[in-house]
Amino acid sequence: MKAIASFLYVGYLRPAPGTWGSLAALPVAWGIHQIGGFWLLLNLTVFVFLSGYIATAKVTAGQEDHDPSWIVIDEVAGQWIALFPVSYGAMLMSADITRLWPGWIAAFVLFRLFDIWKPGPIGRADRMGGPMGVMLDDVVAGVFAALGVIVLAAIGHGVML
Repeated sequence: MKAIASFLYVGYLRPAPGTWGSLAALPVAWGIHQIGGFWLLLNLTVFVFLSGYIATAKVTAGQEDHDPSWIVIDEVAGQWIALFPVSYGAMLMSADITRLWPGWIAAFVLFRLFDIWKPGPIGRADRMGGPMGVMLDDVVAGVFAALGVIVLAAIGHGVML
């Protein structure tokens, strides 16, 4: 279970294990998109969320700390959600996903910003405690980041000028 919760032990890298987890999620998301596009990324994100919830519940059972820093599977799920607009846009336009590199950067930066800052509903989810709080705050941060990616893409493509 530690291998799942730490995303194959990436969570033990220092400093900033959450950032390492988000960085490690990027090439894996690229590979998933290459194999099966947006729909595979979406399905595997659901699988990672559920697996992460179960693994987090098991490794934190009876522990005082419900969210140790080495658990980064939540960052993987959130980072993949932040990449949804990039993956979907590449699929829709039949474009090589690497050509959408500004979206990758925006998704990473915005996700880390929201995950660290924890405004509004992200902070409320984090304060839930337990494995659901561990996973859910990153899911909500991923949704906020994805919305930010969409807005930045609209501005960048002249839709919102």
